[in-house]
Amino acid sequence: MTSTSSTHVLWGGRFTGGLDPLMHAFNQSFRYDQRMHAADIRGSIAYAKALALIGILNKEEEEKLVNGLRAVGREWETGTFKPADDEDIHTANERRLSELIGPLGGKLHTGRSRNDQVATDMRLWLLDEAASIETSLKALIRVMVERADNEQDILLPGYTHLQRGQPIRWSHLLLSHAFSFRSDLERLQQLIPRISVLPLGCGALGGNPFPVDREFLAKELGFKSLAENSLWGVGDRDFVVEFMMWASLSMTHMSRLAEDFILYSSAEFGFITLSDAYSTGSSMMPQKKNPDSLELLRGKSGRIFGNMAGFLMTLKGLPSTYNKDLQEDKEPLFDTVDNISACLQIAEGVIATLVVNADKMRQALTMDVLATDLANYLVEKGVPFRETHHISGRAVALAESRKCQINELTLSDLQTLCDKFTEDVHATVFDFEASVERRNAIGGPSRDKLKRQIAVLRNYLAQ
Repeated sequence: MTSTSSTHVLWGGRFTGGLDPLMHAFNQSFRYDQRMHAADIRGSIAYAKALALIGILNKEEEEKLVNGLRAVGREWETGTFKPADDEDIHTANERRLSELIGPLGGKLHTGRSRNDQVATDMRLWLLDEAASIETSLKALIRVMVERADNEQDILLPGYTHLQRGQPIRWSHLLLSHAFSFRSDLERLQQLIPRISVLPLGCGALGGNPFPVDREFLAKELGFKSLAENSLWGVGDRDFVVEFMMWASLSMTHMSRLAEDFILYSSAEFGFITLSDAYSTGSSMMPQKKNPDSLELLRGKSGRIFGNMAGFLMTLKGLPSTYNKDLQEDKEPLFDTVDNISACLQIAEGVIATLVVNADKMRQALTMDVLATDLANYLVEKGVPFRETHHISGRAVALAESRKCQINELTLSDLQTLCDKFTEDVHATVFDFEASVERRNAIGGPSRDKLKRQIAVLRNYLAQ
């Protein structure tokens, strides 16, 4: 195998031999880290200003460097930037800067290492992406809240163990998922300060040999704080792991929502119908309308969890500060950001456009879901709940033996089970709407408490 040497490296002075071409390709990260080009330019402009503040650059040099970096940034924005076998985005931007302004470009790296540079770029990039994801997450919650507000009249069975349990409102189900996403939104907002920590100025590992004003850099770049320890600053990737942990839990919630809606869109349930825009067909069976959007949302959760677990395994055995293993942080992070961003937008579209089949939901309500109401009726007559639970169960069994619904049992039938039943039992118990409205404690599905839930979410989104 022949060897080669690259003209676009920042570390070549120590080496006299060429680099194995396979190693050259193996070592490069430009093909994927180029997406951080804007963050790298921002960090470099701030660093040029910091060098000028301590006299490493005079005013004219600072201006030329800043203008040169902005010109490189414009090339990226317009798609005219031309790579040249660059090792990474930092090498590429510095190479192009020197092509535009000459040897002065070499002054930019004074006191700076790619170790603190890449950590800064990643944090800047992720902060921008997290802000966009936060917007998408709010939009998803908002569409769920608006549907819940508009569709409060629709009743359906609530399920435990996938068995019919009690009547609830469709809005109550939607809001249950919305509150999971609200928790995700809170966790994302709580994560931001731990991403927003400035590593720039930490050097390769042992600090910057020049008295750069790191507090100035933090303010210039919008960081909330700065890395107080240079060894930690260049080697920390907890923010990457924590973001991917956040995404894994958020996608777990997304997957559970998708599973509900996949079931409810099946012919066996028929509770909802997905828009054609978020469905596909079968290559063999013309009648099929597949909920592929929801299945992909469910499937992406495994992929995103895998990104997090894989990088944790990379991280767990590393010695302190920077090691090239940390180059493995970018692809899983980028993939996680791309996929959760897309998932949030797809989920919003699915929920905004699906059709609710209210009649099918109502038809799924059978009188046995009021068995708890029957037990509670006797509680109000002074019978202990453990007794009423048993009596209600016997009523269900009696109805099953007669192949009828429990509301079709006569007063005499019920009185054979308990003499506390009176003539008002049928009118009081066997009404789905009344059952839902009776559950009026905070957190319940009654109209009043749905309004409270909607107000809580709207207030949170408005903060």
